[in-house]
Amino acid sequence: MKSKKLFVVLNVLLIAVFALSACAPTPAATTDVPAATDAPAEPEATEAPEAPEATEAPVEEVAFPDEPFAENLPTAPTIDTPLVVAYQDFSQKFSPFFADTGYDQDVATMTQVALLTTDRVGGIIFNAIEGETVSYNGTDYLYKGPADVKVEYDDTTDTTKYTARLRVGMKFSDGVPVTADDLIFSYYTFLDPSYVGSTTLGSYDIIGLKDYQTQTTSEVFDKYAGIADAIYAAGPDHEWTDADLWTQEQQEDFWTRFVTTWVNDLQSIVDYIMANYLDAYGEAVMGLTPDEISANEGLKVAFGMALWGFADTDENGALVGGATGNTWDLTESFPTIEDYYNEAYAAYEGDLETYGSIEPVNAPADLLGNVKSGFIGYWGPLDEGMGGEGVPNIAGIVKVDDYTVEVTVNGFSAPAVYSILGIQVAPLHYYGSTDLYDYENNMFGFEFGDLSKQLSLTATPLGAGPYKFVKYDNRVVYFEANEYFYRGCPKIAELQFKETAAAEVASAVQTGTADAGEMTGSRSRFEEVASYNSNGEITGDVITTSKVDNLGYGYAGINADTVNVGGEPGSEASKNLRKGIATLLAVYRDVAIDSYYGEAASVINYPISNTSWAAPQPTDEDYKVAFSTDVNGDPIYTAEMTPEEKYAAAEAAALGFFEAAGYTVEGGKVTAAPEGAKMSYEVIVPGDGTGDHPAFAILTGAQTSFEKLGMELKINDPADANILWDALDSGTQEMWTAAWGATIDPDMYQVYHSSGVVGEGGSDSNHYHIRDAQLDQLIVDARKSDDQNYRKAIYKQALDLIIDWAVEVPTYQRQNSVIFSTERINIDTITPDITTFWGWLNDIELVEMR
Repeated sequence: MKSKKLFVVLNVLLIAVFALSACAPTPAATTDVPAATDAPAEPEATEAPEAPEATEAPVEEVAFPDEPFAENLPTAPTIDTPLVVAYQDFSQKFSPFFADTGYDQDVATMTQVALLTTDRVGGIIFNAIEGETVSYNGTDYLYKGPADVKVEYDDTTDTTKYTARLRVGMKFSDGVPVTADDLIFSYYTFLDPSYVGSTTLGSYDIIGLKDYQTQTTSEVFDKYAGIADAIYAAGPDHEWTDADLWTQEQQEDFWTRFVTTWVNDLQSIVDYIMANYLDAYGEAVMGLTPDEISANEGLKVAFGMALWGFADTDENGALVGGATGNTWDLTESFPTIEDYYNEAYAAYEGDLETYGSIEPVNAPADLLGNVKSGFIGYWGPLDEGMGGEGVPNIAGIVKVDDYTVEVTVNGFSAPAVYSILGIQVAPLHYYGSTDLYDYENNMFGFEFGDLSKQLSLTATPLGAGPYKFVKYDNRVVYFEANEYFYRGCPKIAELQFKETAAAEVASAVQTGTADAGEMTGSRSRFEEVASYNSNGEITGDVITTSKVDNLGYGYAGINADTVNVGGEPGSEASKNLRKGIATLLAVYRDVAIDSYYGEAASVINYPISNTSWAAPQPTDEDYKVAFSTDVNGDPIYTAEMTPEEKYAAAEAAALGFFEAAGYTVEGGKVTAAPEGAKMSYEVIVPGDGTGDHPAFAILTGAQTSFEKLGMELKINDPADANILWDALDSGTQEMWTAAWGATIDPDMYQVYHSSGVVGEGGSDSNHYHIRDAQLDQLIVDARKSDDQNYRKAIYKQALDLIIDWAVEVPTYQRQNSVIFSTERINIDTITPDITTFWGWLNDIELVEMR
């Protein structure tokens, strides 16, 4: 099936829209953020309430130091000129709980503080109250933050305890102190069973979480989990009898939840496609205008089915289901969302678990788990074993004192810290009710299952961040400086986030409509910026440019199961075959990437984003250029070689690899392939059938070299990129080009662990089909440690193994850019050494206007 991977990679490669969230003070989330949605044509103005409406501030008096962060901090702004930042459209979900898009999250971030402090490479600052000094790019930087954090693993109990101790003296922007009660309230909001948002906090096995969310004890939970499993195993066609261990009502309830969950997910796919791809693909796919599709509910469903790969249009314009063969003429008959369900059900043979791992917009999604949780949550509390009582709290979340909270989970996972300790501390007295908060008596600021108060304040955030939200009006978010900010009141009194078309950001900064903004880098946009500066450079007297690596990277993949010798993907012969191919691909990277991106991208040599702290650096002693040594381990290239000389050297080296793989070589050419290998291989590139792809020139260059050696490289550039995603999902591809999105933690389990090989019941994200026991162990070992130096060393070994298998050729690290008005902003006050994980907004309180 075609999955959201189509759109993830399209977004990475083709849609150059990225929010400033990668540079925001809050660490990046470990899950993908949905693309921004268009704002209404005439948005309604929203203003922040002057004071909390429902409850009063806590009456408890706490002694707070006057200067919690440092001495002589400013308590009032000194600059009246507003700072205007160009942004993409907002959807007015500015809540620390419910912000979806990166742009909305940036608004929330301006008003909030997060527990976790990270440095310029995403490393955690554990002692942020006193501060830690970390060197970057030859400069020592002192990092301070709102909380100290600790991660402790107990191998006796196989549990991990995450501790956060808040800085004493912090206040929210309305002057109310920040305490552990606010943090407890925030955790319980995120973990309430009715919570629907983008955080992955609830996916971790916090002790007592399932009991609390389902209001059942572990024993009762296990009982109804077993019933749910048994009903699912029996199937929807099972005829209930008295011999069954469940009631007929329970069976009907389970399958109703099952169908509803699946249908709702399919509807979300339709909504997502309509919101993001109607204008770009509607007419091409459906032969109808966007307006025609929007006016008909059946056409919306048809468009969603077609673009997500569950149906196709035939020569007559009718829609044909891919699994059922059902047909709708789209003039008199149209598919319903129930028809979409029938198609998806048939395609996956009723396997909601597998469907959920591939198809949802935010895949992988545990849809079957949601069905079971809902079933348990309803029937468990009704069990006589509960005695009419529920579960009062989450056992693993403990308030230690007025400023300290502990969260204990079963097991250990290195990436978990970014979710568990990465939350923002929201004010209980604003988003909740102090009348409903009494920690000792299991009251957490709102009624269980009722987040209506939090939801009602989604458009009007309040917190302890550097700025106070004022209003959203006429497509502009207005902020004013927070005099209570724990790092000192910002110097600029007013901040504005102004909606601006992506193509107009550079001209907006040049003309004065905006003072700063993020611009996705490309050769043409850099040329535009350079044209505004008198020196003809991207940094000059009008605009200053800061380039930031994108959180992801481009690559060319080779499927070990379809490109091997003798059906043995892990043999030395098979590795040599793939190394020969990889060598011919790698040599063309420099010229191809420079031609496509110019200064907006650079060639990388390891299968990991340069943004990661785990990425090998050129200054490392054992750093190597990818596929730059021959079959004997000797260097292929010299520094003096011209591109043409490098191509010839690569061809000679590839010939050596092919010969070592068992190919017959005569007269400098390959004349025959060994058993299981081929003389011709195909590479699929999603270039819209026009070659519009960063790697296309790599492939055409390699194609010429293949021909010189007597072999063939067939380039398949389909107009419909679904051809590639179909091949990846079925595991039939030989080679392909795409890009990965990355996260702040470099966990490799999903993509490279053997369990993730397509079709083997895991993540289905190991499209390389690499199965290596040593690699698997390294990945697991790295996951189980919180020692960054140890993990980096382990990941380097893992990266070297991946290169040795020659299943991936790293191609490019693309860049995004932040541009500033040299004329209106004091550039010297912008934080130095901006990175993907440390953006200019981190020190927004220090920025000055001229």
